[in-house]
Amino acid sequence: MTGTLRIVGLGPGAEGLITPDAQAAIDAATDIVGYIPYVKRIAPRPGLTLHASDNRVEMDRAAHALSMTAEGKHVVVVSSGDPGVFAMAAAIFEALEGRPDWQALDIEVLPGITAMLAAAARIGAPLGHDFAAINLSDNLKPWEEVTRRLRHAARGGFAMAFYNPRSKSRPHQFGEALAVLKEELPGSVPIFFARAVTTPDEAIRTVTLDEAKPEMADMRTVVLVGTAATRAVGRFHYTPRSVPEAGV
Repeated sequence: MTGTLRIVGLGPGAEGLITPDAQAAIDAATDIVGYIPYVKRIAPRPGLTLHASDNRVEMDRAAHALSMTAEGKHVVVVSSGDPGVFAMAAAIFEALEGRPDWQALDIEVLPGITAMLAAAARIGAPLGHDFAAINLSDNLKPWEEVTRRLRHAARGGFAMAFYNPRSKSRPHQFGEALAVLKEELPGSVPIFFARAVTTPDEAIRTVTLDEAKPEMADMRTVVLVGTAATRAVGRFHYTPRSVPEAGV
């Protein structure tokens, strides 16, 4: 048997935001692999085995998926949003390093709609010009590197999207991130807290940087930070596509 591995994104939450390609891969799968809440989104059916695991065993999950593919199974690894944005696609390819026997497997990454894009669409176009996506978790990088990237993005005039802003295990770090932004940006810059976008629990909150507080975010929230040029038009906000020349 020739196995296949498809690495798919389930979108931000709404079933209508799963792409047809991703759904077709799921429908053809013999095995679904992923983090417990994402696997729960897949309806059981005869001939399909669901392999749910904890969020901190990405490399074990990747190796398991590749091993089953090598055995001839049709495996789908699921992530929320897009699998290439702070998700399982990178873990799969990391697991391929040093395993030339797996590198010829039939592997394909299928893109999805990630939370920052779903949130931006609700708000208007806050990411309408150059932007940076930053994972605020320090599980896989030092916190000092997180704050260094924040400073450079702010000084570079980028709009920003923050993933994993605040969790029970690190409740203080988002406050530290806000403090860095307040040192680098005007207090009038808008910040958007988009929680559980496209689900029944969706909540969008818009404040200024001066008004932003750490408790406004949790792990179901993606935080978008505008720039000094981001402005309101009616009920929407957008960041203009044009940037003045230096000194103008």
